[in-house]
Amino acid sequence: MFDFSSVDLLDAFTRELRLCKVTEGEHVVVLSEPASRGDYVAAAFGAAKALGAHVIAATVPGGSPAPLPSTHTGAGPGLRSVLADTTAQDLLKSADLVVDLTQEGFIHAPVQQEILRAGTRILFVCDAPDVLVRNLPDEGDKQRVLRGVELLKSSRTMRVTSAVGTDLTVQLAGSRPEFQTGFADDPGRWDHWPSTMVLCWPELSDGRIVLAEGDILLPFKEYVQSPVTLHIAGGRIEKAEGGAEARLLETFFADADDEWGRHLSHMGWGLMRSADWFATAMYGKGDLMGMDARAFAGNFLWSTGPHPVLGRESYAHLDIAMRGCTVSVDGTEVVTGGELVER
Repeated sequence: MFDFSSVDLLDAFTRELRLCKVTEGEHVVVLSEPASRGDYVAAAFGAAKALGAHVIAATVPGGSPAPLPSTHTGAGPGLRSVLADTTAQDLLKSADLVVDLTQEGFIHAPVQQEILRAGTRILFVCDAPDVLVRNLPDEGDKQRVLRGVELLKSSRTMRVTSAVGTDLTVQLAGSRPEFQTGFADDPGRWDHWPSTMVLCWPELSDGRIVLAEGDILLPFKEYVQSPVTLHIAGGRIEKAEGGAEARLLETFFADADDEWGRHLSHMGWGLMRSADWFATAMYGKGDLMGMDARAFAGNFLWSTGPHPVLGRESYAHLDIAMRGCTVSVDGTEVVTGGELVER
């Protein structure tokens, strides 16, 4: 029987690679491991070929040294087979674009920065097919996120509040504002399809974060069932109070035995209006990374662990997506009560 879904995937990948500015004569490497989706490999290969690029499909042995189950968590350093193989690294550095279809990517691995410094663009893809198609970006998304980046660059503080008690003040000096827009179109650019978000890497934040029912804990891919209060001092979680989810977080920090595990890393807000907050409940945990939650329009997303600006290497990485927050930057509200403000 024919697999007609592959036709839709080929169309989606072709549109995505056009956004990544793949042109005739460029070199594209489609990187996979044995557990990667074969239909994604075929669609990425076919899309690059249709756009006139020279394309290589490279499959490397699977396996990650991450301390967590390495299935779409975003917490690991990437594949051992690439981290320890300079020949594989040289192949990626020689490409104009790498379409990374591995389970974990290289998001927090120093080797990824080496590859990017060579001018290679990297596009990471790992969510379910309908998530990719529903959240296919467009060119205008880049201008939307860049406006948020410019606001952060010119501001001193970010304040996050909520009706349930969140009140966090974040110092923005030296926080290196960044963005994800769902496509990698500039040399040396890494991005994640799908994603549309503004983020920064502050050092200091103080106050409290109160997680409400329905907020999402990643990489656990669980919805909060009862309120959790996190006390923050100097950018570090001093204590988590509440029910089962508070104990889950405290156990995670203890088991990670990581000096940076309790420290906040990146934080910002989502702009992806096509995202579904309930998507995390609709799939098996191994089927998606959870980008609907991470980039949902009007969310407040914050994380713990790795912090490239401060040189903190850590795999004790949490992403926590919250609804109902008000996010203001030097008094300008970018999210009001969980609703995205766009000017």
